[in-house]
Amino acid sequence: MAKRIDGVSETVSFSFEGQTLETAKGDSVAAALAVTGHRHLRNSVVSAEPRGIYCMMGTCFDCLVEVNGVPNVQACRTTVQDGMVICRQSYGESGQ
Repeated sequence: MAKRIDGVSETVSFSFEGQTLETAKGDSVAAALAVTGHRHLRNSVVSAEPRGIYCMMGTCFDCLVEVNGVPNVQACRTTVQDGMVICRQSYGESGQ
């Protein structure tokens, strides 16, 4: 599991899959989820295998999540905001 190496002076609250979590203000969604122990962010459209954080710089698109009802948000390029509602990226039965 990821571990924070610096102190946290200011925090924000957000929810992931209905669970209320807290992280440092300024963290990306991906960093916030990693530090709170959440690695499974979506399932592969092709194989349905779990996908999660990979590159942390916005080139791989493995970290897609749904934020406040908006799908296809890159978790590594999105800063957590207080009250944000984050869900695993989901696809219809056809995989899309």
